Amino acid sequence: MATIFSGVKPTGFPTLGNYLGALKHFVTYQEEHDCYFCVVNQHAITVPQDKLELRANSKKLAALYLAIGIDPDKSTLFIQSEVPAHTKMAWIMQCISYMGELERMTQFKDKSENRVAVSAGLLTYPPLMAADILLYGTNIVPVGEDQKQHLELTRNLAERFNKQYNDIFTIPEVHIPKVGARIMDLGNPNKKMSKSDENVNGYISLLDDEKTIMKKVKRATTDSDMTVKYDKENKPGVSNLLTIYSLCSGKTIEELEQLYEDKGYGEFKNDVAEAIISELKPIQERYETLLNSEDELDEILDRGAEKANFVANKMLAKAERAMGLERKRKKK
Repeated sequence: MATIFSGVKPTGFPTLGNYLGALKHFVTYQEEHDCYFCVVNQHAITVPQDKLELRANSKKLAALYLAIGIDPDKSTLFIQSEVPAHTKMAWIMQCISYMGELERMTQFKDKSENRVAVSAGLLTYPPLMAADILLYGTNIVPVGEDQKQHLELTRNLAERFNKQYNDIFTIPEVHIPKVGARIMDLGNPNKKMSKSDENVNGYISLLDDEKTIMKKVKRATTDSDMTVKYDKENKPGVSNLLTIYSLCSGKTIEELEQLYEDKGYGEFKNDVAEAIISELKPIQERYETLLNSEDELDEILDRGAEKANFVANKMLAKAERAMGLERKRKKK
């Protein structure tokens, strides 16, 4: 049984793009793999956070994991800061990382651009991500295309450690979904949908109500051609909506093209919105139930942290022993 690790930051609420590109697949993964799903709140503090919001959002994100179908009896769900081995292993990863390779990370360059001051944590974000993954002997990491560079660094650090010290780390494989890995912004279909976008009409939050979803989809950018056809280069807006519709309805893009062959964008957009609403409604209902059952949520997170600590501490001990960080004791 292969091991899968995935982490999501509790900053803002996940978008439809996050769900279709990653979260939706987690339910399937847990049936055949040993899965660790982590609320990576320590990654969130690379930029300033309101402490009360961060605390609340961490539990809300955990509730969302469960609402989409994560089964705590099949998967390990936990909050990153409750497993100290993550930051201990991150220091080891930092010490075998090179400044040049960290400074070349695209996300670091993008997020540090035009800032007066940049936290060291923003630079060392990738070694912490590597620690997250390597602690659990992870075989597969499902990510969007924007995280591929970070995963390549994780692989490089694991190989570097294995060569310099001891062969203890599994080299993880990157898994990018063939369809839906990159859901685009509704207003600007040439950029990825993001919860940090200043234009709230560009993304759909998993908690958006029916009226809001309908309004955002109807405002989505299309073109003047009025033909519902998948053509990513010439019709990026329509192609994005077709991808979303396909993933929410289970129909292929070819089937949808035929269905709307003689219909306009108005009817098409309305049906896209209805498909999204149908997909998200049961998730939203389950989410609200979980938030109102705080004892159940805490019990699940306590169990998850206990298992994650047990597994992570074993791997951390191996790494520390390999580097000579463990005190040698006399045998009695």
